[in-house]
Amino acid sequence: MKVKKQIALIIAMLLLPLAASADDSGSCGDNVTYTYVEATNTLTISGTGAMKNYASYSPQTAPWNSYKSSIQTVIIEDGVTSIGGSAFLDCRSLTTVTIPNSVTNIGEWTFWGCWGLTSVTIPNSVTSIGENAFFGCSGLTSVTIPNSVTSIEFGAFNSTGWYDNQPDALLYLDNWLLGYKWTRPSGEMVIKEGTRGIASRAFDGCATLTSVTIPNSVTIIGEYAFEGCSVASITIPNSVTRIGDWAFNWCRDLTSVTIGNSVTSIGDNAFSMCTDLTSLSFGNSVKSIGKSAFSYCESLTSVTIPNSVTSIGNSAFAGCEKLTEVRSKIKKPFAINGSTFQYYDSKTRQTIFTTATLYVPNGTKELYQATEGWKNFANIVESDELSSIEGDLNGDDEVDVTDVVELIDMVLAGTYDAAGDINGDNEVDVTDVVELIDMVLAGD
Repeated sequence: MKVKKQIALIIAMLLLPLAASADDSGSCGDNVTYTYVEATNTLTISGTGAMKNYASYSPQTAPWNSYKSSIQTVIIEDGVTSIGGSAFLDCRSLTTVTIPNSVTNIGEWTFWGCWGLTSVTIPNSVTSIGENAFFGCSGLTSVTIPNSVTSIEFGAFNSTGWYDNQPDALLYLDNWLLGYKWTRPSGEMVIKEGTRGIASRAFDGCATLTSVTIPNSVTIIGEYAFEGCSVASITIPNSVTRIGDWAFNWCRDLTSVTIGNSVTSIGDNAFSMCTDLTSLSFGNSVKSIGKSAFSYCESLTSVTIPNSVTSIGNSAFAGCEKLTEVRSKIKKPFAINGSTFQYYDSKTRQTIFTTATLYVPNGTKELYQATEGWKNFANIVESDELSSIEGDLNGDDEVDVTDVVELIDMVLAGTYDAAGDINGDNEVDVTDVVELIDMVLAGD
C-alpha cells in the first residue's frame, strides 16, 4: 500500500509541469479571446472588435497578469480593432508584437514598461495612440508614425529609447510635434514646416510661452495642446481641420483668434476662459462649435457665426458678459440649447438674450423667432451684410463662369466651403457644380 502511494505521488509530481504549461485561454472583449501557450511564451489575441480596457490594479488587471513576466510574443490577429488600455502593461519580457491592419486604436498605458520591446510596426490603419501607450519601453529606439494617425496622447513615447536619445528641445517624431523635453519653451515658438499634428497636452501649462507660429502643414491640434499658455494672438492656418477639446483653454492673455478656412470642428472648451479675447474670426468651413467652446470669454463683444455651422454645443458662449452683437449668417437656423448664450448679471438682472442684438440674414427673422434657443433673443434684426448672393463664390456680387471655375477647383481640392454647397446637402461635389452651371445659364 505504501509503495502504491509513493508511485502515485511520483506520477503526480511528474504531471505538475505539464499542468503548469497547459494553454490558458479566455475572453478579453465582447467578441475577442486570448490564448497563451507557455511552451512558446506566446499570447495570441483573436476575434472581431475591441479588446477590453484594463488597469494596473486588481481586479481590473488583464487576465494574463499572473504570468505577464513570461510573455515574450504577442500576436494580435486581423479583426481586432482596438488594443485595450493597460493590456500589456509591465510585460518586461515582451520582445515582439504583431499589430494587424484592422487595429485603429492603441489604448492608454497599453505597452507601458515593456522594456524588452525593441521594435514595433504601427500599421496605416491606426488613427489614435493613447496616453503613455509606450511609456518606459527603453529598448524602443525607433518609431514610425503612419499618416493615418490623427491623435497622439500625452506621454505616448516618453521614456522610450527614442525619447532618451533626443536633445533637450522640442520633440518631433516624424511629422508630429509631441511637445518638449525637460525645458519648457518660453517667448516665441515657431513650429517647423512639414509638421502635420500637434499632440495632446504638447505645451499644456507653458505659462511663459507668448507667441506660437503654426505652419500651413499642420492639420490637427490636439486636446489641451496649448492650455494655460500666455500667447497674445493665434492664427489657425487653412491647413488645420480640427481644433481639439480644451486646446487653448485658460489662455488668459489671448486677445485675437483667427480660424482658417479648413477647420470644420472646434472642440469642447477649446477657447474657454480666454478672458481677454476681443477679436474672433471664424473660417467659412466650420460645421461644429463644441460645448463651452468660448465660454467665459468675458471681453468678447461681438461674434459672427458662418453659414457653414450646423451645430453649436451647450454653453458655447455662456458667460460672455460683454457680448452685445451676435451676427449669424445661418440661413436655416437649427435648434440650440438655452444655455448656449447663457449669462445672468445679478446686479442688473440682464442676460445676453436681453442685452445683445441678434443680426440675421434678410428674410430669416421669423425663422429665428420660431427656433428653439434663438427665439430667446429679445432683439432680432435682419441685416443686408449677412445676406450673401447664392453662388457668388468669389464675392464680386455676380454669379458667372468665374464662380463655376472656383467651385470646380474646390471640388478637385476636396475642401468644404459652405458657399460652394449650392444644393444644401452639407457636401461640395459635382452635383453642386451642375446646379451652379444651371444657375449661370438661367441668368439667376
